[in-house]
Amino acid sequence: MILSGKSIQEQQGKNIIIEPFREEQLNPNSYNLRLHHELLVYDQEELDMKSENTAQKIIIPKEGLLLERHKLYLGRTLEFTETKDYVPMLEGRSSIGRLGLFVHITAGFGDVGFAGYWTLEMFCVQPIRIYAGVEICQIFYHSIEGDYEAYQKGKGNSGGKYQNNRGIQPSLLYKDFQ
Repeated sequence: MILSGKSIQEQQGKNIIIEPFREEQLNPNSYNLRLHHELLVYDQEELDMKSENTAQKIIIPKEGLLLERHKLYLGRTLEFTETKDYVPMLEGRSSIGRLGLFVHITAGFGDVGFAGYWTLEMFCVQPIRIYAGVEICQIFYHSIEGDYEAYQKGKGNSGGKYQNNRGIQPSLLYKDFQ
């Protein structure tokens, strides 16, 4: 079951934390999240799953930033989210998708218990100018059935390596090989 916008608002500050929370970003069954002004771009064209891949920081200027096609940009949400007892999911907004911008290539599924900023894997099919602060994606919440262990640092297959992040998170997959 997906929570309604009214349920998201009722759970805000309890089982769902969105900071900052602005009522005008609330939808009938989701909440719009905004794009932060920083991006990361990997330094190398060839990336290695077993290695830490370095990246450069880019700041989106007030006049916007023109993204190149076929290039991966990592961004993050302006909002910090935390979820207890619900599974958070992230999707690009349809208005963004209709401009050919993919907001998350594969990582729109969150774990119950996740706390942090959402890293966005952005990719465009044609050049597009983006702006900091734009409502770029939407978070929605599923109820969960059965017993579970909440996502936390040091637990489970992923080791909670993205838990409580404070910025854009490049891939930490190389840690799985250590």
